[in-house]
Amino acid sequence: MALQDPTSELMADPYAVYTRLREAGPVHRIAGTDGLPAWLITRYDDVRQAFADSRLSLDKRNAAPGGYRGMALPPALDANLLNMDPPDHTRIRRLVSQAFTPRRVAQLREPIRKTADQLLDAIAPHGRADLIASYAAPLPINVICDLLGVAPEDRRDFRAWTDALVAPDPAEPSRAKEAVGGMLAFFTELIARKRAEPADDLLSALMAVRDEEDRLSEDELMSLAFLIVFAGYENTVHLIGNATLALLSHPDQLAALRADPGRLGGAVEELARYDGPVPLAIRRFPTEDITVGGVTIPAGETVLLSLAAAHRDPHRFTDPDPDRLDIGRDATGHLALGHGIHYCLGAPLARMETEIALATLLERFPRLELDVPYSALRWRPSMRARGLLTLPVRY
Repeated sequence: MALQDPTSELMADPYAVYTRLREAGPVHRIAGTDGLPAWLITRYDDVRQAFADSRLSLDKRNAAPGGYRGMALPPALDANLLNMDPPDHTRIRRLVSQAFTPRRVAQLREPIRKTADQLLDAIAPHGRADLIASYAAPLPINVICDLLGVAPEDRRDFRAWTDALVAPDPAEPSRAKEAVGGMLAFFTELIARKRAEPADDLLSALMAVRDEEDRLSEDELMSLAFLIVFAGYENTVHLIGNATLALLSHPDQLAALRADPGRLGGAVEELARYDGPVPLAIRRFPTEDITVGGVTIPAGETVLLSLAAAHRDPHRFTDPDPDRLDIGRDATGHLALGHGIHYCLGAPLARMETEIALATLLERFPRLELDVPYSALRWRPSMRARGLLTLPVRY
């Protein structure tokens, strides 16, 4: 089954499209995110196995000649974990894990709650707001800046940069190039400052970590900082926005959560499954011909894993119907934060941010509701990201 205009169809009703594809077959030939042919894997068991299959490489050097183009990044930003396989991936992840510790994440809990309260204080008197611009977007910006040790006076609006990279505007092709240049300049200056004046922050800790004689190179440091902003910021914005919308459009589930806030941890897992921020995992390239669901995928071709289809697979998520939101569901095993060796290093932080963001919002605004019909909401025009452009609410 082919998608003639994938972006248009997926914007109109993504889950209907993914359900149709999953039911029609486990693997499909489609136009990928860069417009070139790709193979889409749709069923939960196949997607989960593909995450753990060492023959599916993230290294772009394993792409077939003339195939995948993707995002062009300078070497200083390209040496990140999303482009690496073992042993390089194993080495970098081991070093990062020494600095990005549970203790460091736990230290952010109070600052996150304080920032959430301050953002809601600012909009509380107005009775109406766009929750993306006023809450879901600035909260992760502040968290990332606290994590990296960016001083308040030096904080930038990362949203313009990430918007240009995640959903490039065909009418303004130069914006993506400008975003890359802006981020490169920003991180070059920040790293130089941290080398001169180390502090108790993740970037300083990453500079200091060693494994015997091994340490992170300058490009690896730069690429990690870029990845923290690009993935950590964008995905958390969408997770908070999508989760809030899902609750507002399911009053019974919102009421159940308000009645028992202790269910919030499980609710976040279900919200990530139900309408997560990443419909497609990052592309992969088989290092040899592989067979998935009886379909042979040639070496070097682009493979996309459909998390959106896998998360609604009735063979995995049953009782109730997987198309229903149920905060009482056991949603463990969802793949919104990856699986296997590429499981997201920032997963504990993303969970904590989302839990605090939702808890604070629901506590402060007991009569929160949508300010426009659901059909009037606008979504980011992207196959790679599932997120709202705006979320108008009243309270």
